[in-house]
Amino acid sequence: MKKIAFLAKSILLCSAITIVSCSGNESNSPIVTNDSTAVVSGASLNIRYIDGDSVTAHYNLALDFKEASIRTMSKLENAQRAKAAEIQKFGSQIEQKMKSNGYLSEASYNADIQKFNKMQSDAQGYLATLERNAQQELLQQQMQLNDSIDSFIKDYNAKHGYDAILFKNAGVYFNPALDITNEVIEGLNARYNKVEK
Repeated sequence: MKKIAFLAKSILLCSAITIVSCSGNESNSPIVTNDSTAVVSGASLNIRYIDGDSVTAHYNLALDFKEASIRTMSKLENAQRAKAAEIQKFGSQIEQKMKSNGYLSEASYNADIQKFNKMQSDAQGYLATLERNAQQELLQQQMQLNDSIDSFIKDYNAKHGYDAILFKNAGVYFNPALDITNEVIEGLNARYNKVEK
């Protein structure tokens, strides 16, 4: 997706440079035709755009990944709470034992303190592993989502032959007639649902 965003910004920059350089000459001014093509310096560009936020908000794969990430984060939070409760409970037992003179020797007290410290260390390691796994899972999902959208856009454009398909956030203003977001969402979902069946 970063490649597409960079390409989109590059195309916009080139278009802006061309428009600015031609603005003094009336015959070279860009013209937008009725079929949504732009004519710049005698060459026509057939450009469309998609709203990336809408695509990720309505593409079923993105929604499934969002649900999976919520479950993963919930699992991580539950593990954090469980470990914290376990450590706190043992810490309270140590404190209670100290108050009631339950330790018969300094060695038994030190053994409990060592166990408490080990519990904390083990919990940190366990939770760090869970967090790394969750981040890796989210990264894999993002890569799969980007690949899916990129692949669909290439197939879609092979049928339509646009010169460029930009992300809406790559520009300041686009004519709404150039918006193909709904078509792209419908196509992505149709393809995803076929795979699922």
